[in-house]
Amino acid sequence: MLTADKITKSYSKHKVLNNVSFKVKKGECVGIIGANGCGKSTLLNILSGVLKADSGTITFADGSLCTPANVSCMIGYVPQENPLFEKLSALDNLRFWYGKDTEVLKDDLSNGLPALFKITDYLNKRVENMSGGMKKRLSIACSLAKHQPILILDEPCAALDIPGKEDIHNYLKSYLKEGNTVIITSHEEAEIMMCDVVYFLKNGTLTRIEHNELDISQLIERMRTE
Repeated sequence: MLTADKITKSYSKHKVLNNVSFKVKKGECVGIIGANGCGKSTLLNILSGVLKADSGTITFADGSLCTPANVSCMIGYVPQENPLFEKLSALDNLRFWYGKDTEVLKDDLSNGLPALFKITDYLNKRVENMSGGMKKRLSIACSLAKHQPILILDEPCAALDIPGKEDIHNYLKSYLKEGNTVIITSHEEAEIMMCDVVYFLKNGTLTRIEHNELDISQLIERMRTE
């Protein structure tokens, strides 16, 4: 589904990513963990086309390069920061992301993700007046306006209450069951355990962690000491 090959990125003289390579298969949930500031968000920004790597390539399953021209049709991205327009309503944010696909939006409001997340209950509410859970649901719905097969999430449930986390976790499970792919960074145990493959990022290097090594307390200690 997606292959990252020798991705390198530096800020000034500080190398954040050093020849990072990994593959993500169709229907797979891949987790990337590591301490704050280790480069997780930088990697996700590069994968989603928001940021350009200094070197390396990202390709899709058909061999095509991940470029601004095709990434929007393949990847939905929800950054850690709120990507929504705060002064606009939920409906206006959806209209912006769906663009000319007005009939698709109309159908999704009845039967798609916006309906599943109950965004229809607050369509006319300004984003600045929404709870964190509402904003996150809306962000995910906007990011998948083109029904992309790959969803990239940067700590999606940080600071959410339990019902909000459960809603998002349940959706991710159903999204994966449909054969779609998820790449996620998280410090949440439930999200880490949801992953089929987990990578540990430290000092610019990505290391695969086997499931029998997924002891959360040990991983936390590893973040501190390695």
